[in-house]
Amino acid sequence: MSGRRPLGALVAVLLLAGCTSFAEGGDGADEPVAAAPTTPADPSACPAERTAPDPDRPVLDYDFRLSDDLRTVTGSETVVFTPDVPTGELVFRLLPNAPESAPAGHRLAVDGVIGDDVEDAGYEDAAGADPGGLYVVRLSDDLGAGESTEVRLDFTLTVGEGGFERFGTAEGVTWWASGAPLLAWEPGVGWARDPFVGLTGETATSPAADTTVTVSAPEALTVLMTGRQAPPSEPRDGRRTWRSAEPVARDVAVAAGEFETAERETPGGVRVRAGALIDGDLEPARLLDDTVAAVSELETFLGPFPYETLTVALLPDYGGGIEYPSMILQATPSRDVLVHEVAHMWFYGMVGNSQFRDPWLDEAFATWAEAVPDPPPARVLGSLLESDGEVGGAMDEFDGDGPYVRTVYGKGGAALLAARDAAGVDAFDTAIRCYVDATAWSIATPADVGAALADLPAAVDVLVRAGALDEDDVPR
Repeated sequence: MSGRRPLGALVAVLLLAGCTSFAEGGDGADEPVAAAPTTPADPSACPAERTAPDPDRPVLDYDFRLSDDLRTVTGSETVVFTPDVPTGELVFRLLPNAPESAPAGHRLAVDGVIGDDVEDAGYEDAAGADPGGLYVVRLSDDLGAGESTEVRLDFTLTVGEGGFERFGTAEGVTWWASGAPLLAWEPGVGWARDPFVGLTGETATSPAADTTVTVSAPEALTVLMTGRQAPPSEPRDGRRTWRSAEPVARDVAVAAGEFETAERETPGGVRVRAGALIDGDLEPARLLDDTVAAVSELETFLGPFPYETLTVALLPDYGGGIEYPSMILQATPSRDVLVHEVAHMWFYGMVGNSQFRDPWLDEAFATWAEAVPDPPPARVLGSLLESDGEVGGAMDEFDGDGPYVRTVYGKGGAALLAARDAAGVDAFDTAIRCYVDATAWSIATPADVGAALADLPAAVDVLVRAGALDEDDVPR
């Protein structure tokens, strides 16, 4: 979940967050950059098959209840957590409490915590709004690597005004994503206590988890959410219950509204479900066609789609889109935005990253992937590559949305396209497939990219010059 919200006036800067378009700028010819001769990568460097999820990954069970006025979600989150390095606490990130969410009225409060190993719990600031940006559960004894604990958090999410955010409400629809405490664990490293920043990108780090979701909602609404959904229950007392399961979700998203839906399988066997509001901007069949086409197009060079299902909910047109594992909240009827968000199923959904420390690992790669079938003109790429800024900067190193979007999305996507041309299309795509398969379901780092591209020095040189990689990221 990384910077997929609308940037309004920043569209004119260089790139629209969540969109595929590179803005024009600079001088030169309008023809796409020509590819260098192909030099196949060494297939022995690739894993024999895509890396499987950690069998000791967290197990999360979310239970949400949406109020009849569509403005309050009460719920519980049960967590079974097994660390791979010792720890004496559990740290959760409260994304609705980010400073930029407060003016709209979004708020997440933890009402209680229970668990046999719980000693006490409380909020930490993390530059967040009231009541806090982090929630820390302290354990009575340290957990050793491989030891497990179970806790349950009860919480209340207040959903404020509509707008393109992870959470909002408008006539006949409510949506929430990262609407529960988010387990902020980086396997092999520990807890991510990164501060919130005043930018339109994400700052979260979260592991893939075996996840189930239950939603109780007014019976007139259709619920769309992360994971493989079961048919809803029969109405009872004016409500229905919806359930889903996703065995490798880093986070979850839910949209409940007056949706019409359409669904079918892609040629690769992914079950796609598209939901559009009645009398909305698109018919669900059109949204479904575009989504199926995007999945199939990206699979040709990224490999099999990471999930068994993909659900897209088209919200009112606030502009942009935000991806979640096997779920997209789209707030503009744009195919370009859709393709970018589908690309995030590989880059963020499957290949995770610290969105605070290394935002380019999901945003630049998603921008690159959406542009591969139809690269922008050479003069646009050249202008972006010559622009200021280090692609690999952390979120707190960018002075505002303009520099962040221009550098991470624009320059980052351009650098990956240029690296592909410099190394040769087949060689580069093979190396990226290796990277994707080797780092699946983990938290990747720039060093993982450097290792995948180590035999392609021309590509490495482009990325080093752009500030995406350091020399130390590449094995010699």
